[in-house]
Amino acid sequence: MTDAEDHVMRLFYELHSDMPRQGPGDAACTRQAFSMLAGLPPRAEVLDVGCGPGAQTLTLATLDTGTITAVDNHAPYLAELTAVAEQHGLADRIRTVEKDMTALDFPAASCDLIWSEGAIYIMGFETGLRAWRPLLRAGGFLAVTEATWLASDPPAEPAAFWDEGYPAMQDVEANLASIREAGYRPLGHFTLPDSCWWADYYTPLEQRLAEFERHHRGDESARRIVDMERREIALFRKYARYYGYVFYVMRRES
Repeated sequence: MTDAEDHVMRLFYELHSDMPRQGPGDAACTRQAFSMLAGLPPRAEVLDVGCGPGAQTLTLATLDTGTITAVDNHAPYLAELTAVAEQHGLADRIRTVEKDMTALDFPAASCDLIWSEGAIYIMGFETGLRAWRPLLRAGGFLAVTEATWLASDPPAEPAAFWDEGYPAMQDVEANLASIREAGYRPLGHFTLPDSCWWADYYTPLEQRLAEFERHHRGDESARRIVDMERREIALFRKYARYYGYVFYVMRRES
């Protein structure tokens, strides 16, 4: 990573630090997806990939799970998760591991459930599905949220934005086909409500942009980050019916 790239990354993490979430979601949706896991063994071994500060990890720990291994490549997120888990008496249930999701070296067939909210896009949906499948035991489960087209005819503005930021984004039917082709059986899916974007993500992010901009006045990289975030928020405010996050729950086929 170059010095310039490192600077941009540090600015991004600064802007997003101490946020309730690093992407759309809420505890109710985590619980709804978990309720689809019929046949999950008690005290299941869970791998939470791209956990961030771990809002969904903490929710999972209150459900019928065993040890949760929470993986992220940003150490401050893991430290935050560890501290909050200790405060809630969940430290014995959550283990944090600093690791890149593209290089998971856990033993094959070591997990009953892999969970990933708002992170699989980093690898790409199909790539993530295939890469993580060997980590699941026979009949193991995978639950992920993925940015998804909700309409077949999006206007040019959001289409151009996502074509630049995530050109591999698909609609629901294409994602379900990818799930089957990767060796899973779909168990259910649902679209996250708009409130999942605003309550713990866009609203607090929008509130801190002005202060971040003032603090980094004259920094061109910071200005570009602020412009990008404002554009993304404005697009969702205008075009939410055309795209969103969808929770996909699936089971590994034999």
